[in-house]
Amino acid sequence: MDRWQAMRVFVRVADNGSFAGAARQLHMSPPAVTRAVASLEDQIGTRLLTRTTRSLKLTEAGGRYLEDCRRILAEIEEAEAVAAGSSVTPSGTLTVTAPVQFGRLYVLPVILDYLARHPAVGVRALFLDRVINMVEEGADVGIRIGHLADSGIVAIRVGTVRRVLCATPGYLDRHGTPATMRDLRDHAIIGSMSTGSPGEGRSGGKELSSGKERAGGALHPRLVCNTIDAALAAALAGQGIARLLSYQVAPSVSEGRLRLILDDPDTAPMPVHIVSPEGRRAPAKVRAFIDLAVARLQADPRVNPGRS
Repeated sequence: MDRWQAMRVFVRVADNGSFAGAARQLHMSPPAVTRAVASLEDQIGTRLLTRTTRSLKLTEAGGRYLEDCRRILAEIEEAEAVAAGSSVTPSGTLTVTAPVQFGRLYVLPVILDYLARHPAVGVRALFLDRVINMVEEGADVGIRIGHLADSGIVAIRVGTVRRVLCATPGYLDRHGTPATMRDLRDHAIIGSMSTGSPGEGRSGGKELSSGKERAGGALHPRLVCNTIDAALAAALAGQGIARLLSYQVAPSVSEGRLRLILDDPDTAPMPVHIVSPEGRRAPAKVRAFIDLAVARLQADPRVNPGRS
């Protein structure tokens, strides 16, 4: 049995949770199914399934390999359909990665729309505040904020974001609105140990500047949070002035819950890109998602200020 067929058998066994159920669906004998999986394990050099008299479970390696098998089999089916001149319908599992806040606010709505349009596709959303190796972690599409390293991946620019200072109207009414960066020394500062965007470095609230005008040296925040959600919640609670990224505070600003202060023209905007390691060779499920995401994000004034 060739590798492709053995992978197909393995996927069916995993889906059924039994060799006998897979054998019935594949019109094969149970011993033939067992031999196919055993042969696959021998070729790979690791156990994919843990077998007992009553249960069948994927090993950790088996779980990862199962996702790869689904992707590979879907790509093979698509390649055959293209070669045969058939129309290709997006199918299989799509893995999308993005920063946590950006993913929740802007990518998840795209994913939900995508799922409604393409019922044959499932999506695995990896919202992480770190840069991942997309090939190693099996990601098909990624959202990257900040300038890209020259990695050879295909990138489409969909917008820009910038760092902003913000506080609630109530806090500013009580303590006054800073007129210069030096005025920040007289205010409670909320710091974050991460900007919440891969590749962004750390903003910690320790030093803020506006061109040549410094904030009077190092600032010592009264509160330092290790997540963006916590820093944003503290700002919304009226506890001080927070420095976050524009997309992170955009919903609260539009609702009037936060007010932007001290617009800094010398803070360079940071680009937002959709990236894919496969480029033109990407299967239909990837191309369809990228087309939808590009259209949605480029039309969103919170991500693409030129559209406001």
